[in-house]
This record gives sequence, structure tokens and C-alpha cells, in this order.
Amino acid sequence: MGIAASKLKNVEGLQFYKFLGTGGGNGFSLTPDFSTYAFLGVWDNISQYNSCLNEHPVFLEYIQKASSQRELVLSPVNSHGKWSGTNPFKTQEASKANFKDSNLKAVVITRATLRWNRLLSFWKAVPEASRAIMNAQGVSYFKGIGELPFIQQATVSIWESFDAVNTFAYKGKEHAVIVKKTRQKKWYKEDLFSRFFLISDTTINLN
Repeated sequence: MGIAASKLKNVEGLQFYKFLGTGGGNGFSLTPDFSTYAFLGVWDNISQYNSCLNEHPVFLEYIQKASSQRELVLSPVNSHGKWSGTNPFKTQEASKANFKDSNLKAVVITRATLRWNRLLSFWKAVPEASRAIMNAQGVSYFKGIGELPFIQQATVSIWESFDAVNTFAYKGKEHAVIVKKTRQKKWYKEDLFSRFFLISDTTINLN
């Protein structure tokens, strides 16, 4: 995963990408999950994504070594903040209108680069964050992901609807406490919060 990024330079249609490790336990943990890895990419169109995933040597090698592969295809709804100095999830108003009245599930991706002098404070609060999302109504999947252990952290979660996301984010007491701590303790050097419609969710058994 560490050297794969250099092999995807100049891939047609690939605007932004990250190779990511994942957290063990309940998904948010100091302990890594060495059985699961993630790739995040932003593409000009779905055809270029499919071509790269099915033909590029990096992904062909992963397919040969993996037991299963899960693909989430997302359409951005809104996003604020930055990831490596940019916001890669450009919101398309036409796309939002197309799915406005649909029953598609919601996906949330958050990420942050932590301040070195706030690491201990942040990781002490992680169990509290794990409990909050575990107790949330409407969440069907969540996982901690990240570029660098301990320092660059992210999460991905799948929800039944944006109403469920909003209830958790704005009405849940546990989450409100975490947000308050985030602002008071200034954990993040850079952060980003993004919401998406889940267009498709496919798991392939590769055994």
C-alpha cells in the first residue's frame, strides 16, 4: 500500500486518490486491521474507474491476493474542509437534483490530520466516539481508515438515510460532546467532512 500510490500517477480520469489502512476492533482503534485495506478515488466518470480497477496492474495484483472486495460507488452531496490541501469531492448540483427524492442510502466520510501535541488527548477520546456511533440509529456500517497510523485518520460510515445522519450529528448528546471537545482542544491541523449518496454497494468473493 505504501508504494502503490506512485504507480497510479497519470491514470486517465483519476483526479484524486488515497491508499488507506483500516482500524481494528470496532473500527476506530489504535490497533490496525491487517486483513482490510481501502482505496479511495475520485474519477471523471464511472467508465474510467471500471477500466482502471479491472485492468491496472496494481489492482489486478490486489485481486489475486484478496479473499473479497467491496466496492462503494458514491455521488457527492456536500463537502467542506480539505484533504491534502484540497477538497476533492466537488458537489454537482445536477447530481444532487437527480437523487433528491430517491431512497438511496447515505455515506459519510470524515478525515483529519492531527496536531502532534494533541495526539494523546485525541486518542483518549476515541472509545467515546466508537460508543457514540455504535449506539446510533440508522447506521449499518462504519470503519476507521487512514493514511498514516495515529496521525492521519478518517472514517467511512453507511446510513439508512440523511435523516439518520442528521439525528446523530445534531441531536445525539454523545456526538455533541465529541464535537465540543474537537473545537475546544483543537485536535486537527486539517480536516474534511463529506456526505454522499450510495449509488451501489457490491461485494465480490474472490476465493
